[in-house]
Amino acid sequence: MNIFELILTSVGLSMDAFAVAICLGLTLPKADVKNSLKVGLYFGLFQAGMPVIGFFAATFFEKVISDYAHWIAFGVLAILGGRMIVGSFKKDEVPDCSEHKQHSTLDFKTMFPLAVATSIDAMAVGVTFAALKVSIVFAVTAIGVTTLAISAAGVKIGNVFGSKFKSKAEAAGGVILILIGVKILIL
Repeated sequence: MNIFELILTSVGLSMDAFAVAICLGLTLPKADVKNSLKVGLYFGLFQAGMPVIGFFAATFFEKVISDYAHWIAFGVLAILGGRMIVGSFKKDEVPDCSEHKQHSTLDFKTMFPLAVATSIDAMAVGVTFAALKVSIVFAVTAIGVTTLAISAAGVKIGNVFGSKFKSKAEAAGGVILILIGVKILIL
């Protein structure tokens, strides 16, 4: 996986966090730098941490998966990307942030479950990184920094523009992950 693919993967993975950050921004009375960075740090740290778990789990089973590494990478990315695309069209499962104008708090009790929920897919990508022998330190740094920046921007965007971009961001992230999976499979 080259640096361009890693950046695209990072952007794709950060789209769930971006959508949630938009919702948070919509419900915050003020999307200042402190609030934006707090959301970005939560999401960025969890998005960076989950691939490490997946990477070491896959490394433990390396002998079993080595013959099928490209198929595993394609399958994981295609499934995650497909779920993101389908999720972008499901109006029932994606909360309408505009209906919840009460003010959000960014305390641990609120942010921890959101950070975990938006980063579960990144654990599966960590398995892909192990299968493709990707440098995990560089990969998780790229994912964490990208997610931090995109999530922080999402808070501000949500505060200014509302929930217009949620489903589009999720669909774009899904397409990116599927395309990378296809590229891995055919090369």
